[in-house]
Amino acid sequence: MITFTCKAFADLTVYELYDLLRLRQLVFAVEQNCVYLDLDGKDAYGLHCMGKNEQQQIVAYTRLLPLDVSYPGYLSIGRVVTAPEARGGGLGRQLMQYSLAQLAVHFGQQPIKIGAQTYLLDFYKSLGFETVGDAYLEDGIEHIEMILLPTSKPQ
Repeated sequence: MITFTCKAFADLTVYELYDLLRLRQLVFAVEQNCVYLDLDGKDAYGLHCMGKNEQQQIVAYTRLLPLDVSYPGYLSIGRVVTAPEARGGGLGRQLMQYSLAQLAVHFGQQPIKIGAQTYLLDFYKSLGFETVGDAYLEDGIEHIEMILLPTSKPQ
């Protein structure tokens, strides 16, 4: 069973911070073989959604950013990640649904913009996101910007 929580940066324990940064590095740097600066200065502005298993290990995570931090005029969800051992059972969908609900609770109904890895395009479309613009390379991985308007409904 996975338990979700969402915390401001200042409310994270040092252990949670260590674990969520470790998970981000495990997937984005090691698994995806991508050298990039994960600590981009935005963590302190965001809310951190964590899915913990019964052993209290973080196995799913997103970073929620307020209006204008990543994209002018938009809220944003980023650093979407699930642990390799926790994949395949719908946890990513649960994580995103929880994250979308938390954005609404904390920031109200605002448009949301993400930079999605293109291999996850169908997943994000199933949550109601629509593509905008063309695909681009970010840190050697193909991405595309997607938006979710407050009136959008998942398919």
